[in-house]
Amino acid sequence: MVVTRSGRALMVIVSLALLAGCAAAPRESASKAPDDYFARQLPGLPGGWDPMMSPVDNPLSQVRSLHAPPPALVRQALLAQHERWVGTPYRLGGTSRRGIDCSALVQHVFNDTFRLELPRSTGEQVHQGTPIARDELQAGDLVFFRPPGAYDHVGIYVGDGYFLHASTSQGVKLSRLENDYWRRHYWQARRALEPTQLAQRVASMGEG
Repeated sequence: MVVTRSGRALMVIVSLALLAGCAAAPRESASKAPDDYFARQLPGLPGGWDPMMSPVDNPLSQVRSLHAPPPALVRQALLAQHERWVGTPYRLGGTSRRGIDCSALVQHVFNDTFRLELPRSTGEQVHQGTPIARDELQAGDLVFFRPPGAYDHVGIYVGDGYFLHASTSQGVKLSRLENDYWRRHYWQARRALEPTQLAQRVASMGEG
């Protein structure tokens, strides 16, 4: 086929027009997610809970997109409290970051995280809620110990075998229930509120 000079010129003009059209075509901004992006569930994760996708790995951000906040949020909120208090030294009768004892830590964490007022002393806290078997522990349950000495000890179970407490020797930290010392002196556990109720209180904190 013979292509004239004018034909070739026309083809060049058409090609340029098409390229200009592609370059000018609108495309979705990479920085703007679809409206429902953070409401999509991530399938196939273990544990029977599909967490919601979130722009920030923060339990309070996740709460805002959940109609029924899962108990896993209790664990996340307690770990956030651990980050806040970790390293605070133990001081009998202490109630601040300058020094705190085990029951005061539990009282502060429950008040700040769940808006739930617990009594000040271990002897009073041990009568809160309902007794829970050790193999039924869930995040947010109170765990009690009777170590040597004049005082009982209390902490908050955070899941995966760990509890948050004010250790007399190392201050506020996470410890394993299966540690030889804590296993030997374990006494009982109490559930002040059901995990779903605690999670709903975390949710209300995020909304407020």
